[in-house]
Amino acid sequence: MSQPGPGAVESGARGGGAAGAADSVEQSLYEVRRKIYPRAVTGHFAAARWLFVLLTQAVFYGAAWLPWNGRQAVLFDIASRKFYIFGLVFWPQDIVYLTVILILSAYSLFLFTAVAGRLWCGYTCPQTVYTEIFLWIERQVEGDRMARMKLDKEPPGARKLGLKAAKHALWIALALWTGFTFVGYFTPIRQLAQDVAGFSTGPWETFWMLFYGFATYGNAGWMREQVCKYMCPYARFQGVMFDPDTLVITYDRERGEPRGARARAVDPKSKGLGACVDCGICVQVCPTGIDIRNGLQYECIGCAACIDGCNQVMDKMGYPRGLIRYSSENAMKARLDKGGIAKRVLRPRILIYSGILLVVLVAGVLTLLRREPVKVDVMRDRTPMMAASGEGRVENVYRLQIMNTDETPRSFLISVSGLPEMRLDMRGNPVELPGAAQRMVPVRVSAMPGASQHGSVDIQFHIEARPVGAAGGSSVTLEERARFVVP
Repeated sequence: MSQPGPGAVESGARGGGAAGAADSVEQSLYEVRRKIYPRAVTGHFAAARWLFVLLTQAVFYGAAWLPWNGRQAVLFDIASRKFYIFGLVFWPQDIVYLTVILILSAYSLFLFTAVAGRLWCGYTCPQTVYTEIFLWIERQVEGDRMARMKLDKEPPGARKLGLKAAKHALWIALALWTGFTFVGYFTPIRQLAQDVAGFSTGPWETFWMLFYGFATYGNAGWMREQVCKYMCPYARFQGVMFDPDTLVITYDRERGEPRGARARAVDPKSKGLGACVDCGICVQVCPTGIDIRNGLQYECIGCAACIDGCNQVMDKMGYPRGLIRYSSENAMKARLDKGGIAKRVLRPRILIYSGILLVVLVAGVLTLLRREPVKVDVMRDRTPMMAASGEGRVENVYRLQIMNTDETPRSFLISVSGLPEMRLDMRGNPVELPGAAQRMVPVRVSAMPGASQHGSVDIQFHIEARPVGAAGGSSVTLEERARFVVP
């Protein structure tokens, strides 16, 4: 029989019988969700959390509308296989930069977690950000914690239905606007706005706007802490990224216990009490509904709302702040002050993560700065590689994939060398290309049969790319090798 756990219900009677009596235990396999009503809180960490909410959403909702060189400043044009980020244009060949971004993101997460736990979850994770926004809307419509709890217990009526309808209408409007903005990074947002206004969006745009809006509405409005507790994998493996010097939200048991209620004028030592007044504010303000006084739990997202709430109570009682604070296992054991904690931050693990981050960042920036604005690939044509011309010359046919990777119009002058009496035959030389464009150019290269030994010979294509008209920039010269087949 499985062991009883939280929520187990004992049934049956304890008593004798012919075969002997035993306790009958029934255990539920699933925990019934207890709805959480987070209480509003103010303080330094709450202000920091809202600062990140405003910054991230200003970037998300605003960047899609910024113009740049007659186009959208940030646009991931998957259909054309081009990503525009302000003055940069990225092509499928630039996947190395995506690798750099992923490495930077991973090691940044490792670094922040090793230093101060789940900073990402508490301040900038989209789930946290949108839950904060949706909770703010809920408070504006239904009131704070006690008012919401009272409203939910009321029988259905005009007032209750009106408040609930208003809240959900605002949630849905924000969720749909979020889905619209998300799609606006892949389809030009101004054109998308016109299509939405005219009910003429394509099937994929419609699907992703509704899907992303539904996900935002469901995750931030309904599931909330369930996403952090059960769906997010980070909550499960964060423990392996901590060490005894990692700063986490900690309850000072030595100072706080034994806890108990008392009047403000009473000296807690005279009653044998610690600093904790057992008010439960730390639990009421927690978005995941945990009691931090029971120790660090995987459900804790590191938002520090409990610190702000506890500090407010300490101020009212006239006690020093910091009963709940950012601290580490070693700091609590050694009773280190802030200076002692700071000295342990620069430990080998942090230095290694920081060094890797710095090396990858510098390498990525230098590679980006040195990236050539043009690219040329030489490919053999599908037609027979070798043929004889009417003049008795040997011809090889190639295709040149010319890419103008930035937004400067350029003229590409192409020549070839490697064998005596070589000739290049192509239509339109130089090749004119607008900014951020590519073209496949077929070319014929011919040489006299006796100009070289038989077999495959190395030749070089020379490409000189010059800016056209008043476009800025300098000329770029490239060389690409190819093989010329001589019978």
